[in-house]
Amino acid sequence: MAAYLKSIDGNHLLEVGLEGFYGATTPEKKQYNPGNQDWGSDFMATNLLPQIDFATIHIYAEKWLSGQSEEAQAAFVDKWVQVHIDDCNTIVKKPLIMGEFGKSSKYPGYSTENRNSYFEKLYDDVYNSVKSGGSCVGGLFWQLLAQGMATYGDGYEVVLEESASTGDVIAQQSQRLQLLN
Repeated sequence: MAAYLKSIDGNHLLEVGLEGFYGATTPEKKQYNPGNQDWGSDFMATNLLPQIDFATIHIYAEKWLSGQSEEAQAAFVDKWVQVHIDDCNTIVKKPLIMGEFGKSSKYPGYSTENRNSYFEKLYDDVYNSVKSGGSCVGGLFWQLLAQGMATYGDGYEVVLEESASTGDVIAQQSQRLQLLN
């Protein structure tokens, strides 16, 4: 499919948008999957296709590791992000985008402050990668909604009019990255 898409439109970047699970081509890396499970996609095989322009990962530790402590989930996130950055730096050799991440208001312990801290941590990972010339070059939280769109919310939504402090975290990341240019 990727080859076909590029054959009809070679002027736009193409990515797959998967979570980043490791699969059959790298069984030794399945240890980094949530719960060491085989989740059906294959990060390496997919992103090594020459027609794919950049890799993505998603991060939903509280969903994938429900029932585990916040510390265990944070350790998973740290390792998940770092192993994908390392793989994109050395094997895939393509940019990496954290394509979806967030904190859900539907899980115990949620607060705007916790969400902001989580965003700051992941934005720091992006910033440090960009600053050092690494592969992780961006992060897109899930999901931005406007006021009045509550029916589209899934717990991960950010409504800036209701979360000025989260807007500040996002703006600060944009400003930090801009200063690197």
